[in-house]
Amino acid sequence: MRKILVMGGTVFVSRYIAEYFVGKGDQVYVLNRGHHIQPKNTILIQGDRHKLGELLKNYEFDVVLDVTAYTGKDVECLLEALGKYKDYILISSSAVYPETEKQPFTENSRVGKNKYWGQYGTNKIEAEKILLEKVPSAYILRPPYLYGPMNNLYREAFVFDCAMNDRKFFLPKDGEMKLHFFYIHDLCKMIEKILEKKPHQHIFNVGNETTISIKNWVEMCYNLLEKKPIFEKVMDDIEQREYFSFYDYEYVLDISAQKQLLSELTPLQKGLEESYCWYKEHMTEVDKKDFIKFIDSNL
Repeated sequence: MRKILVMGGTVFVSRYIAEYFVGKGDQVYVLNRGHHIQPKNTILIQGDRHKLGELLKNYEFDVVLDVTAYTGKDVECLLEALGKYKDYILISSSAVYPETEKQPFTENSRVGKNKYWGQYGTNKIEAEKILLEKVPSAYILRPPYLYGPMNNLYREAFVFDCAMNDRKFFLPKDGEMKLHFFYIHDLCKMIEKILEKKPHQHIFNVGNETTISIKNWVEMCYNLLEKKPIFEKVMDDIEQREYFSFYDYEYVLDISAQKQLLSELTPLQKGLEESYCWYKEHMTEVDKKDFIKFIDSNL
């Protein structure tokens, strides 16, 4: 039984990761401020990662899974507070790659400001930099858009809402812009592989093998409800993020290194099916944006 510290544990990625490793028989600790429902069968260490003092000094962890580090300061505060631990894995983001860089992005691509992600991306770069300076043995994962059960972001849930209410779907341009996804369950499997294999490489792009167009993705979501979307195109003069879940930004990651460790991934259709099953029972847990309100008022 491993002792695993998961930073966060109350929302989407950190919550799913915590419950996943509980299901694997590990002893999972979550560190958060205790303001939300905790993941099942975990041990809460209540605290603010910026004000930990001696709170963690007497703990020994086999693994630290840092899901909630968004800045260099976040990493520094945790490292200063930790006692003994063996492995450290940071969930970073593909937002570290500038939109101007050649695609597909590889782990060796230049990192820098991305105009779509702004400070979020540059803060992640700083978090990665400080971690590797202080803990060279640490691992970093850079996912694209994560999806799956427990997703509190209004992404696939937005399309499910449109399908459930028999709404036509307002499609950005011709709908051919590509989206790159990664299923949350596969992210957990990748973490397992890293802990098992301890690869020489320490930064990994993670994601599905192929991208999917907006149109095909929406059709797939509607099909889960045995419905077919009626599309209406929206052209360039309206900001895409006002009525759709993603920026007007297409990118793809090179996941060759991931495939060396994790060869089998969950098909997007299956992942979306599991997402929909979860969403039907947890609709109030999603942070819903005003896309439908904007559509009804402006489109």
